[in-house]
Amino acid sequence: MDFDLPETAVAVREGVAAVAAKYDHAYWSRCDEEHRFPTEAWRDLADGGWVGLCVPEEYGGGGAGMLELAVACETLAASGGTAGTFLYILTPGFGATTLTRHGTEEQRRRILPGVATGETQFCMALTEPDAGSNAIEIATTARVDGDELVLRGQKVWISGVENAAWMLVVARSTPAFEARERLGSRTAGFTIALVDVPEALAAGTLSYTPIPKLGGNIVTSSQVFLDDVRVPLANVVGEVDHGFSVLWDVLNPERILAAAGGVGGAEAALQLAVEYAGEREVFGRPIGANQGIAFPLAQVKAKVELARLMTYNAAWLFDQGRPCGNETSIAKLTAAQVAWEAADRAFQTFGGMAYSKEYPVERLFRDSRIGKNIPVSEELVLAHIGTQMLGLPRSY
Repeated sequence: MDFDLPETAVAVREGVAAVAAKYDHAYWSRCDEEHRFPTEAWRDLADGGWVGLCVPEEYGGGGAGMLELAVACETLAASGGTAGTFLYILTPGFGATTLTRHGTEEQRRRILPGVATGETQFCMALTEPDAGSNAIEIATTARVDGDELVLRGQKVWISGVENAAWMLVVARSTPAFEARERLGSRTAGFTIALVDVPEALAAGTLSYTPIPKLGGNIVTSSQVFLDDVRVPLANVVGEVDHGFSVLWDVLNPERILAAAGGVGGAEAALQLAVEYAGEREVFGRPIGANQGIAFPLAQVKAKVELARLMTYNAAWLFDQGRPCGNETSIAKLTAAQVAWEAADRAFQTFGGMAYSKEYPVERLFRDSRIGKNIPVSEELVLAHIGTQMLGLPRSY
């Protein structure tokens, strides 16, 4: 369906689609099987300006917003690059959006031009072995030492470290009990710092170990160890002890882009299923003529359109600077659900052939499943909707 998108977003959809058309399902499957970053696709997207979309024009970017970025992410995923959602979350999402909103002028001048050209990549380190969705409990510390922060702790499931020039690290600069007493809030006492990844690796204070995983292998996901990583205070994003407000402007874009990737992934799986259902004949007619095949696919199509609308709405609200936590939660929930349902229906439509690597269905099946767990679990999204939108009592 066509939405009344602004001309800028329509141009993005057409531009990204033209680039993505050069990279078929076989390309993305090879990258996944070889655990290889899609360098060629990334370079083409960057050269076309589709990576630096939301970098302000004065730093070499396109000056667009989250809506255009979501359209780009959706379009790439719909072409078959379902794991390409990581590409948009990590650098344009974590990097460009965060620095544009909260970085200092010096940080923006120093880093954003490289983001705009695709030469500079980002990752973000929040999750820990004992603190995932419950970010309040993170244990990584940030100690002020003169004009530096000293970071110490462990992170887990951090994607893209191997290619990143910069890592956004969320650390606790004031212990929780002291933050409540001295700063007046359980969400105070957090600091977000920009870590120069190559520099910290060379110093031996940062290390990482890749985690073998089911899919999405175009980027690694790693355990990260910070052993007294020294960061200049000039690399703090926002203010020391007051990073939680910045964090929400990191997490909301992450959820919007994850939703956009889910919508695109659902479209990719649906397209494969519809094509196969129209060509595959059993008992003398295409299997798509059977309501047992057609109706579930039609149901998926309806849900895709609803998830797309909610994703665009959340992105638009973010661009307007309006509260969008509820909308991003609903977008992430519905898009992740329909991406999984679309991949599952595609699997069923292909029958036994879906199990073969001859077809990309098995990769879309693997890529779609993680969306129900990240960047926040389905259950916690439902808990948010229940408490924040329905006014039900908290269970945690």
